[in-house]
Amino acid sequence: MPELKIRFADCTFDLDTRQLLRGGHEVHLPPKAFELLKLLVDNRPRVLSKTELIEHVWPGVFVSDASLAKAVSRIRQAIGQRDDSGIIRTVHGCGYSFAAALSEDQGEPASPIPPAACCLVCGRQEFPLVDGEHVVGRDVDASIRLDSPKVSRQHARLIVRGVSVTVLDLGSKNGSFVRGSRVTDPRTLQPGDDLRIGPFALVFQVADYSGSTESELR
Repeated sequence: MPELKIRFADCTFDLDTRQLLRGGHEVHLPPKAFELLKLLVDNRPRVLSKTELIEHVWPGVFVSDASLAKAVSRIRQAIGQRDDSGIIRTVHGCGYSFAAALSEDQGEPASPIPPAACCLVCGRQEFPLVDGEHVVGRDVDASIRLDSPKVSRQHARLIVRGVSVTVLDLGSKNGSFVRGSRVTDPRTLQPGDDLRIGPFALVFQVADYSGSTESELR
């Protein structure tokens, strides 16, 4: 069966590989948010009520409207939508609908995805950093999840533009530290910098044109 890709704005929603690409880069979308986006796309442009969405995406589980709104917010963040009236439209007092024009491509070879230009390395684990915003924290939906009680659910935010990465602390209880200094204002990482979040030390690395890393773990 040919693969199915749905394109809208600068995004590609690949149902076969369960990937969301934005500007040619893969964007992380939690499983429930992925299913919610699929449901909205499949039923476009019909407005789906909150009850209907919850019953389909979280069958047999009690889920509040706040959890649904959070999943919608994650989708909007992933696709670059900044308000509630664009691609994912909020219909106040009812629910949501998918309002973007799209095209479906069947059997088209997938374009190669450029590798991330930089990453964070924590021990043997590597977190690629593609353009956009990434939340670091303990929350299960965090882009970079660090599972420790010393890490806040939404601990810090990374803003990535190519190899330029800015760190903002999100009012975490234990703070975020770059090169041992607490982050109180937006801080731009330099190759080799260590970012400490709770008990985790993450080293910022930048890839050179040959694909190897510019800095070594210290």
